[in-house]
Amino acid sequence: MAFFISLILVLTLCAASYYGAEAGMQWLFGMTIPYLAIAGFVCGFAYKIYSWAKSPVPFRIPTTGGQQYSHEWIKHNPLDNPHTVSWTVGRMLLEILTFRSLFRNTEVVIHRTEDGPRVAYNSARWLWLFGLIFHYCFLVIFLRHFRFFLDPVPFFVRALEFTDGIFQIGAPRLYQTDVLILAALAFLLLRRMFDHKVRYISLISDYFPLVLISGIALSGIYMRYLGKTDINAVKIYVMGLFTLSPVSAEGIAPIFFMHLFLVCALLLYFPWSKLMHLGGVFLSPTRNLPNDSRMRMHVNPWNPPKKYHTYEAYEDDFREFMVEAGLPVDKPLDKADA
Repeated sequence: MAFFISLILVLTLCAASYYGAEAGMQWLFGMTIPYLAIAGFVCGFAYKIYSWAKSPVPFRIPTTGGQQYSHEWIKHNPLDNPHTVSWTVGRMLLEILTFRSLFRNTEVVIHRTEDGPRVAYNSARWLWLFGLIFHYCFLVIFLRHFRFFLDPVPFFVRALEFTDGIFQIGAPRLYQTDVLILAALAFLLLRRMFDHKVRYISLISDYFPLVLISGIALSGIYMRYLGKTDINAVKIYVMGLFTLSPVSAEGIAPIFFMHLFLVCALLLYFPWSKLMHLGGVFLSPTRNLPNDSRMRMHVNPWNPPKKYHTYEAYEDDFREFMVEAGLPVDKPLDKADA
């Protein structure tokens, strides 16, 4: 049900933008909403980062998956239990660039045997592989779109386009990332739909971003390979938006405004969704802190100042009563009076 609700929502966005643009509302879907979406994305992203950054993290709480550093004769695991900043940076780089924790993820499977059900733990490498493919393809496609915003087109964008379409399949050239991102999205969606354990815990917030990104990818692929959209007119229009000098959208097909509107919906949804792991991974105290709790004393800077009452002062206050009660004292009553 969550998948179908997400699909209906995305189809509604598609229909509203397509027929709205066809009815002459390009100014709304191609100008007003994109500016609002960019402003909403920047403000929302900054707000979330600020709210996380100001959260107090007075103590070291890293996730530890290996032997902690202690004695030299005990072998420790510096990546799974880093005790220095350099090892922590290495751990973060592996996590961000290669999804190391997802690579080591396992899934529980129940095998039906003659002796009854048996629990087994299998590797979840397919999830890691398609997750990695999805994120890197998304990054490459995002960078390739810089050719619409920049003139002249930077060298790295042209190099990406050349590498991405190096197999020279069809005309225009088929980009490998266009195929791979659809395969990765299909895997991530089908996994949620047909794996009953994952389906049980999946919500609309899990399906909606996948369906929305699928809509963006499919509309973009349609424009490039099937719709034959006027790329020059689109580039002039997009550059007009980014230089705050909007131009007429005459001659641009409604499918472009549908694609742009879905991108705007993703930008507005992004800061308030699970997609914020893009920024949150850098601020996760379970990842970005070295585990040196036994090597350094960490004092909570938010603790209020304390007033200590020493035993010496306590004895000065109650010495007479302690002597009268027969309790031992450090200073006899006569020396204390002197």
